[in-house]
Amino acid sequence: MGNHPDQLRQAVRESVWRKIEELGVADFPLPARGRIPNFKGAEEAARRLISLPEAASARVVFVNPDSPQAPLRRMLLEKGVLVVVSTPRISSGFILLDPRRIPRGLYHWASTIKGMVKLGEKVHPSALPRIDMFIAGSVAVNRMGARLGKGEGYSELEYGILTHYERLNEKTPIATTVHDIQVVDVDIPLKPWDFTVDIVATPTRVLRREGPLRRPRGIMCGLLDAGKLREIGLLAEICRGDMA
Repeated sequence: MGNHPDQLRQAVRESVWRKIEELGVADFPLPARGRIPNFKGAEEAARRLISLPEAASARVVFVNPDSPQAPLRRMLLEKGVLVVVSTPRISSGFILLDPRRIPRGLYHWASTIKGMVKLGEKVHPSALPRIDMFIAGSVAVNRMGARLGKGEGYSELEYGILTHYERLNEKTPIATTVHDIQVVDVDIPLKPWDFTVDIVATPTRVLRREGPLRRPRGIMCGLLDAGKLREIGLLAEICRGDMA
């Protein structure tokens, strides 16, 4: 496995991807490896999360665009909640899904990537409403609230962009929905830009963070590679002054 933090982080991801497929709980799209893995029981995990007080009181929720969180996006729309979603790889910024402007019979389609592009409204983050809850997709998470995505940093960039434009702050609850297999009993080394999640909802239970709160603020422009700045216009916009 190796002792380098990056090697350990990747070994945890690989272990989860392997187990979720070997045990037959991975769901479409497949293979699970290289993705925020979809899983059997995603509906139940979403239902557990949406029943919590933090979700019940939310009027605006950010949800990552990955497949396992599609049921959560649909359920929030059904409750009349405004849903903010990033476009894949944040390449086209953010989309606002307003259930008042979407026919109820199309909420299921609006919760998919293709549907949200058709039925949602592209909004600059500075013009988004204040966000009451932030949902991140995860490959792995532990009881301390440390999480791993697929390794490209998009959740952290989404969070950083939204904090930069003051759409959320360190008090905004962060949650994730995963299969029980994805809750790991290992110490996950964190990077400077990593946040911890407050709530983990699985098909069978809800866990609350047992470790310290971590809420990096804004975008760490000096740590970004040139590729991300080229791919994501919002990063170039934010970092233009810092990188000059």
